[in-house]
Amino acid sequence: MSCRGWSSDAYWAARVCRELERRGHAVTLACRRGTDAPVISRVRDEGVTRIETFALASGVHPASDGGDVRRLARAFREVDVVHVHRGKEHWLAAAAARLAGARRPPIVRTRHIAQAVRPNAGNRWLYRRATALVVTVTDAIRRQYLAAGLLAPERVVALPGGADVETYRPRPSDPAVRRRLGGETEALVGLVSGLRVMKGHQTVVDAVARLAHRGVAPRVVFVGRGGHEAAVLTAIRRAELERRVTVAGFAADLPEVMAALDVGLYVPLESDGMSRVLFEYLAAGRPLIAARTGVVPEILDDGVHALLVPAGDAGALADALARLLADATLRARLGAAGRALVLERYSGARLAESLEAHYARLVA
Repeated sequence: MSCRGWSSDAYWAARVCRELERRGHAVTLACRRGTDAPVISRVRDEGVTRIETFALASGVHPASDGGDVRRLARAFREVDVVHVHRGKEHWLAAAAARLAGARRPPIVRTRHIAQAVRPNAGNRWLYRRATALVVTVTDAIRRQYLAAGLLAPERVVALPGGADVETYRPRPSDPAVRRRLGGETEALVGLVSGLRVMKGHQTVVDAVARLAHRGVAPRVVFVGRGGHEAAVLTAIRRAELERRVTVAGFAADLPEVMAALDVGLYVPLESDGMSRVLFEYLAAGRPLIAARTGVVPEILDDGVHALLVPAGDAGALADALARLLADATLRARLGAAGRALVLERYSGARLAESLEAHYARLVA
């Protein structure tokens, strides 16, 4: 895993390692050298016990890449399956597997992002000849592979989810956390997300402005940070919603933050790849409003697990918020159904169980 910072794919890899360890397997997570603070410490916090570091340098670096390939080739003689997450380690693993000779473990690749893979000559070799299985985090990404003709359908599987259902579970709201987020007495709506254009913050501001004109605007908190923060703050000021919408910044206590929310929002303008926070909302039992994009329409039924709205539609979001905030019974029902869905299909344990079955088939 060549991630330089903590990202959804880093989280996914760490969760899978931890869950497979719980199932009795010996799992080593290879991380990029020099990422102790942003990545490796977080990996340890997730419970991963066996960690090794490699250069995993960006771009092409013959000396360090060659060293990584030789080390990997030696390690491959002792392992049953190799699982990679980004292009860098995918190519290094493919080269190492060739060098390892007859004792060549199958290579599994997870694709975390909704960006089509180009069917050029290099990728045709990488996927058809050097990759045993591709795991995608949404069915839409799986369909991209099939459309590109890089793999046979039986060699691409969609496995969404992976939520930590122990850390993210229904729990009483902490009054101190609610006060910090600005929701002492009023209903509190939260969007937990990096502050980026595609995450839908502007849509939320527009929806709250519509509700304010109806006299029913809730308290809203944006939890996260990112390069779009100045634009978000400007949008809030222009809508004169400074007393309604708060930008709370980074929160290290996300399970407690989610427990403090009366309604969770997941409203990206386009596919968000793994959609980690979506599954955490559900695991935490939060009543949810979600945009119909990415994995959402694949796994959630409108009015059963969440209220679904078109991506970028502020009017529909305002109507859904008004409906949900006015109906405590509906909020309780959606929260319970979302939690049950994750436990049944999309927990980290379920993800590891599915991966284990695929690994066993490849090894056999």
